[in-house]
Amino acid sequence: MVHDEVLEVLRPPRPPQPVPGREDALTVDLPGWDRRVLTLRTAVAVFVSLHLDVPRPRSLVSGEHLGRIAAAVRASLAVAPSRAFRFEAAGSRSPDFARLGAELASAVGLPYAPDDGELVVKVRRGFAERPGTDPGWDVLVRLGPRPLSARAWRTVDYPGAANATIAAAMVRLAEVRPRDRVVNLMCGSGTLLIERLLAGPAATAYGVDLAEHALDATRANLAAAGLHATLTRADATDPAALADERFDLLLADPPWGTLHGSHADSPRLHADLLSAAHHLAAPGARLVVLTHAITVMERALRDADGQWRADAPVRVYAKGHHPRIYLLRRS
Repeated sequence: MVHDEVLEVLRPPRPPQPVPGREDALTVDLPGWDRRVLTLRTAVAVFVSLHLDVPRPRSLVSGEHLGRIAAAVRASLAVAPSRAFRFEAAGSRSPDFARLGAELASAVGLPYAPDDGELVVKVRRGFAERPGTDPGWDVLVRLGPRPLSARAWRTVDYPGAANATIAAAMVRLAEVRPRDRVVNLMCGSGTLLIERLLAGPAATAYGVDLAEHALDATRANLAAAGLHATLTRADATDPAALADERFDLLLADPPWGTLHGSHADSPRLHADLLSAAHHLAAPGARLVVLTHAITVMERALRDADGQWRADAPVRVYAKGHHPRIYLLRRS
């Protein structure tokens, strides 16, 4: 999904490529620094990436290597300002990194703050493509003082809220159709609803949650994003919660039983969610569900009496968990 979004937004000379030795990153060559990289919604963060053929981090302070790192930091600052920088690396508290921090601060005129620098400079071992060769070191300078996943609209945090990049991926899976009537069931602080509305217009937009403090959080985050939706306090698993309203796109992030809900209630919750969503769904509607209860969800789908047709689920990573995104279509 990141690959496709990069092609759409940045239009690079060639498609993004896998990073050797990693499954969580892509590399893309751009002819110049472009602030549009900060508009990517499915990428957690974007970095200027350097590979340096040095045997150990202390060699990074030499003129040639330090100059390349300084140029990458200046490029980051040209895209988005930061007040200070810090290292994320094994041994970042060592004298070698203290010296590198001092030299880099002098070169770019940006303070080195080991504990709370906004601009992150990662230093890690490279990837040896052939056995027995020195992998060198990779230096990655983040663009922007915060990860892209830390959305500016999230003025009210909410325990258990979905990661915004995962929410954006859910929206891309479902496709953005301007005539869609959209509802976010169990909306929490509104992450799925807001990411859908930021991706494009909708005919109508609703958020439903039983907790008033959740709706208050959604209301505040919608306002910060400059968006509007109709919010309803109701049990999202109650088919009558929204009377006779019908929807083309339904989004849900049911509680996983860690911060909200319970593992014991999870089977009933998922079954009731699928049933209520089917009642609210217009012909041809899509339902996108993010859940960590994989076995429970699969059983609920089997028991749903053919109400939903499921695409292959997409496995994602979220704070130590591996939930899946289910794209369902009303039968």
